[in-house]
Amino acid sequence: MLGPVLTIQAALKLFGNKGGNIINISSGASKYPLPNASVYSATKAALDAFTIALSKELGAKNVRVNSILPGATETEGAVNAGVTKGSEYEKMFVSKTPLGRRGQPEDIAKAVVFLASDDAAWITGEQLSASGGMYGF
Repeated sequence: MLGPVLTIQAALKLFGNKGGNIINISSGASKYPLPNASVYSATKAALDAFTIALSKELGAKNVRVNSILPGATETEGAVNAGVTKGSEYEKMFVSKTPLGRRGQPEDIAKAVVFLASDDAAWITGEQLSASGGMYGF
């Protein structure tokens, strides 16, 4: 949580009177904790709570604050955690994903672009699941 807090504090100094957007990258694991990932799941849940509270604190300054909750996405971090192509972990995650594949970084990037756009001008304090249906909430 320290990284997001310090980053947001620095960003707020640059926003000025026009306001801005803060988009945190959380995880579906914040809502559905993973076995053997208790600290990861707990810190992502804390980030979601921080997102909601901060959206209420900063709304009057025209600052929107949201979170993206990716599902199993092909990233360097996932590979380092053992979720490689063809691995048992990948098969397990894909089997729980209605769209039948792991996410790609561009899948998450498109959700971020949406939340940063004027099309999302009425969205704040939300957690947008970008999980291929893996986390259906």
